[in-house]
Amino acid sequence: MELSRRNRSLLSVILNLLALSFSVTAFFTSYWCEGTHKVVKPPCLSAVKKKNCQVLTINSTTTNSDVTDVNGTMDQNVVHYNWETGDDKYAFKYFHTGFWFSCEKHQGEESCRSFIELSPESEKGVLWLSVISEFLYIILLSLGFLLMCLELFTSSNFIDGLKINAFAAVITVLSGLLGMVAHMMYMTVFQVTVNLGPKDWRPQTWYYGWSFG
Repeated sequence: MELSRRNRSLLSVILNLLALSFSVTAFFTSYWCEGTHKVVKPPCLSAVKKKNCQVLTINSTTTNSDVTDVNGTMDQNVVHYNWETGDDKYAFKYFHTGFWFSCEKHQGEESCRSFIELSPESEKGVLWLSVISEFLYIILLSLGFLLMCLELFTSSNFIDGLKINAFAAVITVLSGLLGMVAHMMYMTVFQVTVNLGPKDWRPQTWYYGWSFG
């Protein structure tokens, strides 16, 4: 069944509103990329290491209780030995990151750091350009939405309606191109940060999150 002109305009407004809502939500979330960090476990704290870790002084073997103070901290003058190899030495932390924050989850706790501070100095300019491009993308998408609403509710003349609709279509296409450029610049910064960022942050594995789409 062929839709009337008003119904087509209403459908365009609804779809544009959905795209605008998802874009604004994605811009402020930290689920553009997700994955895992591989970090070394603290000495003699995991269930595995309690069995495979021995604490030795320079001249004699002692127990863990002999070399810890009342606060439970290890004596720095004691030599620690363990024989764990492979992935037994590491903990894998789930992380998710976006324009603003990179958050890690481990054992039910979540901690966040600024992604802008994590990115290398050489890439901060590109990151800010991607932020500005994403912001302009949202503005153009909003302008296209307003023009579609104008065409739906105020235009009674067929020719005027076509002109407004064509202008809204051009604005929407331009916003999509700008959003694509913003996505590409962000991923460039993210991949450089994966290779050159802080060692305690570099992901072991990562994949695209729902916000990226």
